[in-house]
Amino acid sequence: MLLRTDPFRDLDRLFEQLTGTTTRPATMHVDAERDGDVFLVHFDLPGIEPDSIDLTVERNVLQVTAQRQRQVRDGAETVISERPMGVFRRQLFLGDTLDTEKLEAVYDNGVLTLRIPIVEKAKPRKISIGSGSGPRQIEG
Repeated sequence: MLLRTDPFRDLDRLFEQLTGTTTRPATMHVDAERDGDVFLVHFDLPGIEPDSIDLTVERNVLQVTAQRQRQVRDGAETVISERPMGVFRRQLFLGDTLDTEKLEAVYDNGVLTLRIPIVEKAKPRKISIGSGSGPRQIEG
């Protein structure tokens, strides 16, 4: 018995895992940066209705869930359907130095931006050191 396989099947499977499919969307892309005393996180969510975005923080786990649904118009015939639809999820593990109680979220032009302040105790501070010639300040 001769078993024939498609040599591109594994390549297609790998591509679908990286980019997602219409039945299993790809993960949302994210950028993160520290700007002074604030940590900024940007999630790409093009075509997502703001009401479908759910943002939760439990302990130090931040989870973003969003849903994109195909808009179907009466009488329209779909010719190509490649954009991923469905539920998108992304989890980030946040450090103890971030103040999740003061987290702010803004959704604009398909980008969800989170602003998370750094807790006061994690910020650099000056510490006084005593010596024979009197106290002086050094950065710690």
